[in-house]
Amino acid sequence: MKVGLLGLGVVGDGVATHLLKDVDSIEKQLGVRIVITKILVRDLNKPRADTIPISLLTTNQNEILNSSEVDIIVEVMGGEQPASAYISEAIKSGKHVVTANKEVMAKFGPDLLELAQQNQVSLLFEASVGGAIPIIGNLSNDLIANRVSSIRGIINGTSNYILTRMSQDHAEFGKALDEAQQQGYAESDPTNDVEGIDAVYKLSIMSSLAFHTNVNPNDIYCEGITQLQTQDFRYADELGYAIKSLGIASLKGSCIQARVHPALLPKEHMLAKVDGVYNAVEVAGDLCGQVLFHGRGAGKEPTTSAVLGDLFGVIRRFYSSQPHFRAPTVTSGISVQSIDDLESKYYLRLNVSDQSGVLGQIARILGEENISLAEVLQKDTNLVARTAEIVITTHPALEVALQRSLYRISELEVVHEVNSLLRIEE
Repeated sequence: MKVGLLGLGVVGDGVATHLLKDVDSIEKQLGVRIVITKILVRDLNKPRADTIPISLLTTNQNEILNSSEVDIIVEVMGGEQPASAYISEAIKSGKHVVTANKEVMAKFGPDLLELAQQNQVSLLFEASVGGAIPIIGNLSNDLIANRVSSIRGIINGTSNYILTRMSQDHAEFGKALDEAQQQGYAESDPTNDVEGIDAVYKLSIMSSLAFHTNVNPNDIYCEGITQLQTQDFRYADELGYAIKSLGIASLKGSCIQARVHPALLPKEHMLAKVDGVYNAVEVAGDLCGQVLFHGRGAGKEPTTSAVLGDLFGVIRRFYSSQPHFRAPTVTSGISVQSIDDLESKYYLRLNVSDQSGVLGQIARILGEENISLAEVLQKDTNLVARTAEIVITTHPALEVALQRSLYRISELEVVHEVNSLLRIEE
């Protein structure tokens, strides 16, 4: 079985090295010998390990995409373009495709899967979400009999590492990010990770599979972790919560609520215990109940594992004449709700004047919006500046009402700043 590889970065190197080094043992396992024909790279002169023969490298994608000898293409380039165009061209030419590209699958997945079905080839993408966690396969196959009601997950290892450092070691955000970059957990440009964009792509893919619809990443509410401060972790801990960046999608009647943002979770919740670069996804279904998938969600080895799993799956299907992965059935009439329609508990942190009557003014505004207080803490009084921090948690309220309240509260003379607004998940 002849394979063309698009990309030789961290994951591409892992895939190529494993296929070349273990070619004999893989042949014994599958009964088929896998041969890499060509590997697309940007720069032929870039220093590389001796395990990858230079003769396999090319900068011309047509040597792979238009080659009649290539049976399967493995795309590990990343980014929207030219990866999306290459995948489409490969499918049209009758080649099976395995990809780790979450951005392409989030934006173009439904169309590409339909194209693969029309051309009677497989398009597999387990590595696009959760590294070695087999969430795509489970949503597509093992849990397909379930009516899924919700997905909640920690689906970005970089953000989870940063939040773990801020929580356990009281590190400031900037220091925790620097450490993540030094450890190789964060890119030199960490925007996609810390602003939630990476998690949005992954949630889009999982939601589309779970709810049998097309969930556009542009319709998912997104909020990053850059505004969090060490005080929030201290106060959350005192209130019995951990702070995690979550991707959440839930079915509400004929609508889906889909959002990515940091949230407070009770310390005893399973997701609250997921630390470091680990990922976890909780799926709730009518038959399976709540199930949790947990493991290393990123990095060379976990993603290589997922890519190779898909590759071997394609080969097994090919030689057993099993049907290829089919495009999911799309249910019409399901839309994504605005974040304004969310009903949630909230955590607020305000910097206010240290004087009598302040809480009364704030409580009056919240009361006028039908928002009731659950708990109030006064913290970090500054006697010189005559300021204090007030931490408020609320009972369930509508997001739109909470946002109106915060606008009015921020206009009060006694309120210097609204420092934090976090949603509370139970």
